[in-house]
Amino acid sequence: MRPININISITKDQRSNTNDSSITQPGSPKVSFFQRPISNTIPSAEKSLVEIYHLIKGDKYALRTQSLRCQSDTKEAKQYKAERFDYVTFSGVFSKRSDKSLIEHSGLLTIDFDDIEEIEELRIVLLEDPYFETEMLFVSPSGNGLKWIIPIDLATHTHKEWVIAVGNYMEHSYGIAIDGSGKDPSRACFLPHDPEVYINPKYL
Repeated sequence: MRPININISITKDQRSNTNDSSITQPGSPKVSFFQRPISNTIPSAEKSLVEIYHLIKGDKYALRTQSLRCQSDTKEAKQYKAERFDYVTFSGVFSKRSDKSLIEHSGLLTIDFDDIEEIEELRIVLLEDPYFETEMLFVSPSGNGLKWIIPIDLATHTHKEWVIAVGNYMEHSYGIAIDGSGKDPSRACFLPHDPEVYINPKYL
């Protein structure tokens, strides 16, 4: 299996998770949950990955997700999403949505794939990737992208280095570019409705 190179070499053993089923079922990572709009930078709750999974899978965000996807004007759609969607910081718990206000990193990284024509095909590729274990995977609010949540080991490399490394890995392995804007741990991720959202079975 190929290492990832970004002037550093990340080997498989440096991932924070493993597929070894003999290991005790882990606790669900904690993240900060923020109520809409995006201008609200103070979290209203600390939620587990499992709780976020149920929010996305349930009907809470169904109507607003449908409304967003009916928006034909890009600028209006962006404003609608910023005003109407709750969001989380998958990379950790914060006292405020700011990298300087990080309380505890979750060990998770959000990788964004935008403007994907064959979403189901990419979904299968990510779930079957031999290198990174998928913690959560769901369709973005716009409906034309995916949010891929994977584990990282901060004892080996920084959050930003992992983003660069994963980007290089995806480009080299699959010829797929990622959205590199997730280099900040406090990056906001809007919560859509996706009845087919995937969560790693080890949490359930």
